[in-house]
Amino acid sequence: MPELPEVEALAYHLREHAVGRTVTRVDLASLAVLKTVTPQWTELHGREVTGAGRHGKHLDVEIGDLHLVVHLARAGWLRWIDAPSPAPPKPGRGPLALRVRLSATADEATGPGFDLTEAGTKKGLAVWIVRDPAEVPSIARLGPDALALDRAGLAAALTGRTGRLKTVLTDQSVIAGIGNAYSDEILHVARLSPYATAGKLPDDALDRLAEAVQEVLTDAVRRSVGQDAARLKGEKRSGLRVHGRTGLPCPVCGDTVREVSFADRAFQYCPTCQTGGKPLADRRLSRLLK
Repeated sequence: MPELPEVEALAYHLREHAVGRTVTRVDLASLAVLKTVTPQWTELHGREVTGAGRHGKHLDVEIGDLHLVVHLARAGWLRWIDAPSPAPPKPGRGPLALRVRLSATADEATGPGFDLTEAGTKKGLAVWIVRDPAEVPSIARLGPDALALDRAGLAAALTGRTGRLKTVLTDQSVIAGIGNAYSDEILHVARLSPYATAGKLPDDALDRLAEAVQEVLTDAVRRSVGQDAARLKGEKRSGLRVHGRTGLPCPVCGDTVREVSFADRAFQYCPTCQTGGKPLADRRLSRLLK
């Protein structure tokens, strides 16, 4: 799932390549992704792209006085195309959900564009066309942005939270931008158990967590921004130390990276670095052994 660093990099790519161009046409290949009725997608035609930004894990493309807001969900992606096919896409065929075509410059024969795509059968990609991003319900509910949180802000966000630290870090209404992968990385760097109670961290643990949030996300943004959209997924994987590395040695201590699995997701951690050497119970594995 694209998280804060990847969405920040996609916004940067659009600022570099799309801003200043005019939307010449929008092709909607999947009506299900569009979560607003008005303004219609055809109202984007003829408007200039004036900016691109981010709200948590939402991408915000500013087009005239309208905003094309995108949440890529688990399997969605933005693909930049230097020369889109002139033929309109066929609805319901393949992963393509929406295509935005842009104007050409004086030295281009045809204008570029970008596709919003989603792989797999479980669909979650969502698109809103609004006049104010705050009209998007999931943006209105966002907590403070993870990159804007200092130690005091993090303490305030976690105060009174009785849930597990892993769960709270990925709750977008508490802290915006952190997902499954980077929460694993942050907890590993901070040397904290995913099952620690979020609102009961001692001062030294809170210090480590605040530093880890900034260190992990800032480094990921630095590595991601400037990359072509097609290379961002590989760049993300190459920088991960525990997430997605089940069975491999921890790069810090050499212990085996372990996994806890749930119905539709899993997280990874190092027992030596994070849980005092004690493996966490994997309920899915426990059920299989009964």
